Amino acid sequence: MLRTITVGTCVQVQGVFERQLENGKILVRVGERLYEGTPVEKKAA
Repeated sequence: MLRTITVGTCVQVQGVFERQLENGKILVRVGERLYEGTPVEKKAA
């Protein structure tokens, strides 16, 4: 499943969900790299 995270104050990364961390952040995979960040909230339609 694709997920979008915020890394830092304004950089967003979209990748394949890897796992949820204890601190509330998640890991996503883009190619061979893993990125850690805060999940972007889904907006209601």
